[in-house]
Amino acid sequence: MRKGILLVSLVAIMVSIPQLAQSQCKQFAKKTCKVGLNPYQHDGNYHAALLIEGEEAELYKTFYSDTDYRIGVCGAGNLNDIEFKIVDSNGKVLYNNKYQDYEWMWDFRLESSQQLKIVIKVPVADENIVEPEEGCVAIMFGFKDD
Repeated sequence: MRKGILLVSLVAIMVSIPQLAQSQCKQFAKKTCKVGLNPYQHDGNYHAALLIEGEEAELYKTFYSDTDYRIGVCGAGNLNDIEFKIVDSNGKVLYNNKYQDYEWMWDFRLESSQQLKIVIKVPVADENIVEPEEGCVAIMFGFKDD
C-alpha cells in the first residue's frame, strides 16, 4: 500500500514540475518582457519556454497589412544574447537580430497580410562547458491601433 502511495506521489511530482517551470516562465514574460512592448499594445498571448543553450524554437504567427507591429524576444539573465529571425513563407529572411547587435525587439509594418515564422536560437556561450545553461525565453507581440 505504501509503495502505491509513494509511486502515485512521485508521478504527481514529476508531472507538476514542468507545469511549475512553465508557470514561472510565463511570469517572467509578464514581468520582464511585456513592459518592453510599450507604446505598442500587447496582443494578450504569452509565448515562453525553457530553452537550453544550443536549442532552437519556431513559432508561426499571422500578421495583417497596414498594422504596426513590435516583436520582442527576451531571455533570462543567465542566457547569452538570444538570436531571432523572421522568415516569410518563401523562406526569405526579413529580419535577423544577429546583424543588429542582438537587439531584442523589431518594429515593422507589412504591405500584405501573411504568416511569418519566428525562429529563436539560444547560442552556446562556451563549447567547452559540460552543463549548458537553461533559461526562460519569451516572444512577445505588440501592435498599434491607428
